[in-house]
Amino acid sequence: MAANQALRQLVPPSLSAKVEGSFAYLTVRDRLPTILTRVIDTIHRNKNKFFEEFGEEGVQAEKRTIGFLSKLRNELLTDKPVLVLCDGLEDTDSWNQYLQRQQRLLGERDPVSWFKSPWLYIECYMYRRIQEAIWLNPPISDFDVFNESKTQSFFESQQAVISLCTYLQGFNRNMDDLSETQLMEQFHKLLQVSLWGNRCDLSISAGMENSQKASPIDSLCDLKSFILVDDSNMVWSALTSAQRPGEDGKTTPGRVDIVLDNAGFELVTDLVLANFLVSAGLAREVRFHGKSIPWFVSDVTSHDFQWTIRQTLAANHKWMSKSGVQWQSYVREGVWSYHDHPFWTMPHEYCDMAGDAPDLYATLQGADLILFKGDLNYRKLTGDREWDHMVPFDRALRGFGPAPLCSLRTLKANIQVGLQPGQGENLNTQDPSWMTSGKYAVVQFSSPHREQ
Repeated sequence: MAANQALRQLVPPSLSAKVEGSFAYLTVRDRLPTILTRVIDTIHRNKNKFFEEFGEEGVQAEKRTIGFLSKLRNELLTDKPVLVLCDGLEDTDSWNQYLQRQQRLLGERDPVSWFKSPWLYIECYMYRRIQEAIWLNPPISDFDVFNESKTQSFFESQQAVISLCTYLQGFNRNMDDLSETQLMEQFHKLLQVSLWGNRCDLSISAGMENSQKASPIDSLCDLKSFILVDDSNMVWSALTSAQRPGEDGKTTPGRVDIVLDNAGFELVTDLVLANFLVSAGLAREVRFHGKSIPWFVSDVTSHDFQWTIRQTLAANHKWMSKSGVQWQSYVREGVWSYHDHPFWTMPHEYCDMAGDAPDLYATLQGADLILFKGDLNYRKLTGDREWDHMVPFDRALRGFGPAPLCSLRTLKANIQVGLQPGQGENLNTQDPSWMTSGKYAVVQFSSPHREQ
């Protein structure tokens, strides 16, 4: 009992809007209400569409949904108690149990509220309440309030997508001539493209335009010095050591799982990396994990995944279209597959996964490498807590390790572990917004076989 208590004391508190002036506080006070305003505006602008599709019933649903969301925005701004969900979806009970858990942690003195609770919980809760508002108002229950901005982000990144697909097809044509060293160099390049693709995050820009204009390959040299931790070599080792001898004497590569973040350009960078892993013989199968509901403005849903492949295939550009044909073929053959699970849209830290979503944890244990994309995944991996910058990544994971894993993340929240002595202090001096600007990045690896 005493040992458990000591361990709990070693875990720092959650980041929270309680701390006035903190990034969490400014997010809850400013950015989240802005996102809600944009959601309300999007629903209102689609009033005619709802009328055309559903008649007067659609218009009434639009009005009710806006009423729900306006009330939600007021609850947030005035720090009202967090309410239970009442939409009866498959995760509703889990959400309400999590609220009870938060209340127990807070004690009976104060109710769980927007500014007094963990930032991770509150931000996830807001997006889940948006989904509730839509779901409770048929016939517009299937409307994705973020679809317009995700679509726009994809089309505004067309030049960057074309240059990346052209690079990929050029590489594929010369694949057989590459030595292992050259293959490793290509892997490092495309891993970095996927890493920096993570800058295109619409939840950070509060839904404002945030696309990739320049050729991503040309930018890599300039960006290298902004990678604060680079465990790419460990990721390469995990991939190559997963190869096993097959019956015919050839080696069989392992399975790679990619826990996705943003749709648009970032998803294309992930698909290009996955294409490379399969065609280079570094993965026999790639499983993509996305969200089951619209989430954090730009996160990938099943519809976004399929739509992006279709758009790439239908493009009026030879190499972009050829890439789309290849991706469609991978999906059809089962080499690629898309999966979602309610846990990905819950507010839990990932160290809770084995207990709260054992089926998902067991699924991930079947991977030889898991790539976790983006900032929200990093926050959940590390518990979104006030860790010292020098705390090892392994320790911040608090026992989460279904398989060797790597976080590919550009920094957009004030949490970062695994730095060298003095590195954080130097960055604070040189660039006070280094943790939240998206200018810096990390490639951080952990294996369950390494020292925890």
